[in-house]
Amino acid sequence: MKYYKVYVFVLGVILLDHTVKLWIHFNMGQGFLGQINLLGNWLKVQYELNSGMAFGVEWGRTYGKLALTIFRLLATIGILFYLRRLLHRHAHSGLIYCIALILGGAIGNLIDSVFYGVLLNNAPADVPFAWFHGQVIDMIYIDLLGGYLPHWIPFVGGKYVPATVFNIADAAIFIGVIVIIVRQKQFFAKKRRKKYKTIA
Repeated sequence: MKYYKVYVFVLGVILLDHTVKLWIHFNMGQGFLGQINLLGNWLKVQYELNSGMAFGVEWGRTYGKLALTIFRLLATIGILFYLRRLLHRHAHSGLIYCIALILGGAIGNLIDSVFYGVLLNNAPADVPFAWFHGQVIDMIYIDLLGGYLPHWIPFVGGKYVPATVFNIADAAIFIGVIVIIVRQKQFFAKKRRKKYKTIA
């Protein structure tokens, strides 16, 4: 497999993610007022800022966000080295492209966190500095599970669960992980056969 094709694929994921994010930022109002229905009331495009993790999960706004951005940076570096290792070992092409999807998504959201607090001025007002405190732009709004949970559910009954909001980068990471889980036997079969031959 030619390495440059994989890195072009990663770049393509990043460019798609940020093309959509920047279009949303410059052409849509935030929240429900700028909402566009795609499939009835359950699939929409809606401009949301997420100061936390994927799918709207949040950490603390100040140092929690800084820690999250640093974690994202370290995780992205780790994924990049793992991808290079897979390429050198001529791993299954499906696994390589799944890791490339995950890497592209990780870099996509990292760019938001590191730069957009300054470039798009979207850092929360109460943070000590804008760098590394950028909020991630989300836009894919799935309104299937949002609302109050039934009271009969133990521990969480009666609590409000927000609808799922995510972006292209989140989707790339999610798809990459799911495909690896579903196809792990095919992706790692060669490695297991080598180990078996060594033991035998």
